[in-house]
Amino acid sequence: MSSATVLHITSKDNPVLQRLRKLSQDGGAYRKLGSVWLEGDHLVRACLQRGHAVTQAVLTEAAAADPALRALAEAAPRMLVVPLALFKTISGLESPAQIGFEVPHAAGQALTPGLDSVVLDRLQDAGNVGTILRSAAAFGFRQVLALKGTAALWSPKVLRAGMGAHFGLRLIEGLAPADLDALAAPLIATSSHAEKQLHQIVLPQPCAWVMGHEGQGVQAELMARCALTVGIPQPGGEESLNVGSAAAICLYESARQRL
Repeated sequence: MSSATVLHITSKDNPVLQRLRKLSQDGGAYRKLGSVWLEGDHLVRACLQRGHAVTQAVLTEAAAADPALRALAEAAPRMLVVPLALFKTISGLESPAQIGFEVPHAAGQALTPGLDSVVLDRLQDAGNVGTILRSAAAFGFRQVLALKGTAALWSPKVLRAGMGAHFGLRLIEGLAPADLDALAAPLIATSSHAEKQLHQIVLPQPCAWVMGHEGQGVQAELMARCALTVGIPQPGGEESLNVGSAAAICLYESARQRL
């Protein structure tokens, strides 16, 4: 028997729904409000599987009548049941997923030295950021360090692109290049001018792969801190790779050598 408190809400002016709208519509609102909005059963399941704390569940009346979705919602200490029309006002999707969680967000974590990491240098595209988080989690990189100017890691768009990877990673934002000195692991960047190609080098373990801005690449101050630069073979002759694709290749090679 669930011990969750169940509340039925029918007013669009309810203060909880007003807060959730801000979290859904403003990618950086979680930094001010201290909460994150997760929409959809996939993100909700990923959150629960990793044992992440949950503040409350929000679900439509139809979802509350669905045994599987209601069971997910009952993992939260409080359930808010709303009409579909109200759920649509807090949804960031064209087709609302009908269930979501509000979860607490803890800011201000310190980076962990000596941990395999990925550094994001002012990446702007939420899809790229989420893709890199998925690759990091898949290939055993447990820490992602975002420099100032990078897309908000816990924004709804990055969360959707990450597909649950957030809950298996240490995510630290708002860093400056000098903060990475505390990492105590060599930084590696890719470069089309590098003398050695990725497959020709024994990669350091642990290490931190640096992924730069989509248009400008890695900033000079950060590149100067890199102990190693490598090239990615591109026999097809393309000038460069999408940063998400480049990250997946580099992280895979590190994981391959580690194993």
